[in-house]
Amino acid sequence: MKAYKLTEMTWEEVSDALETVKMAIIPIGAHEQHGPHMVESCDAVLATEMANRLAEKMFPHVLVTPTVNMGVSPHHLNFPGTISLKPDTLIAVLRDIVRSLKRHGVEKFLFLNAHGGNQSTLNVASTTIGTEEDVEVYYAKTTVSAKQAISENVTSPIFGHSCEREVSEALYLAPQLIRTEKLNKGDLIEGGRYIQLRPGKPIQGFYLYEEMTRNGCIGDATKASRDLGEQIVEEALENLAAALGELLDLKPESVH
Repeated sequence: MKAYKLTEMTWEEVSDALETVKMAIIPIGAHEQHGPHMVESCDAVLATEMANRLAEKMFPHVLVTPTVNMGVSPHHLNFPGTISLKPDTLIAVLRDIVRSLKRHGVEKFLFLNAHGGNQSTLNVASTTIGTEEDVEVYYAKTTVSAKQAISENVTSPIFGHSCEREVSEALYLAPQLIRTEKLNKGDLIEGGRYIQLRPGKPIQGFYLYEEMTRNGCIGDATKASRDLGEQIVEEALENLAAALGELLDLKPESVH
């Protein structure tokens, strides 16, 4: 095996793997609209692909659980097809996964998230589940640590959803997610309330996505490329693997 993936293992194989496994990675995505050019499973698929590749780098010290393929997406609900969980529902699911794997001896967990709308819930989840279950729980966004590749190549003032960054990642990791003939830039609404509530502004708050974009996407997906996706993904994986290696007290040469 190149990586331990619970969905592809028998119980005997899992039992053997647990002799070296120090952490479980739980991929977390969403099922929500991604504009006219990305399918709605996008975040769940990208979370899965990133988790599997990270597990290859960390083999044999981590295992990947089944993906939590729905997330906290109320801001997208007015676009057809979106399914949203309440924050306490997501936390309850994650608690049960952690509790189950703790029974088998796993005591460190990483929530690897591909949907920005989950981040605040995962902050709470890592604190509450960690203390309630007496385990170590961490969380990370899949490619946020690829700061160099993103800063050098992504120029849209607002990006992060079905944009040149996310579409590039998908072109590298899972091109089947893309409707290439429909690639378009975000049809942004000028002067909307969202401008005062975006990340980095003095005040944060909830707004509906249709307050920001008519077609459900932001940024400019026409600038996406597989090469850019490779740069972003590989930089992020290197940074995630290095950080996990330190957390797990692994020697640098044991991280591939």
